[in-house]
Amino acid sequence: MTTERKTQAPHAARQAAPQVRIEPWTDAGLDLLRRANAPEMTRHLGGPETEEQVARRHRRYLAGEGPGRMYRVLLLPEGEAVGTVGFWETQWQGEAVYEAGWGVLPGFQGRGIAVAAVRQVLAEAAAEGRHRTVHAFPSVANAASNAVCRKAGFTLRGECDVEYPKGHFIRANEWRTALPEGAGGARAR
Repeated sequence: MTTERKTQAPHAARQAAPQVRIEPWTDAGLDLLRRANAPEMTRHLGGPETEEQVARRHRRYLAGEGPGRMYRVLLLPEGEAVGTVGFWETQWQGEAVYEAGWGVLPGFQGRGIAVAAVRQVLAEAAAEGRHRTVHAFPSVANAASNAVCRKAGFTLRGECDVEYPKGHFIRANEWRTALPEGAGGARAR
């Protein structure tokens, strides 16, 4: 019986959901953006940005232009910033919808942190109540982000071409999830 417990405990620990909190973007996010601007983090997004592009992105996140918001992902209980997650308004097939995106620093990947953060950002999108669906467009080659979509409750709609960054087209999977009706006064658009 003791041996059985020893073999079950590590497995149970791996299955425990990570404790994360998403926090609205602040000046503290600039260092996180710089750490995330690495080849292994941007290979499916057209590669690393220049320092000027990172600073511009940070200012956009701070300004909160338009519907949606960006967040830092904090690992609890320490509160260490380990990633980014957010949602914003975009046009997809002639309709205004939310789009979601995320990234978790390499040393923290594979623990379920992105899935937990995406679920929290979906709740924030529902509370904002502007649109009833959220889409995500990870590269078809990005197995990890496609798995996050599946585990967070998105439905795969098929492959498509998306432009990101501007002037750079990638083959992506279109994932979609419906937000609960009535959440945060959601109204159809």
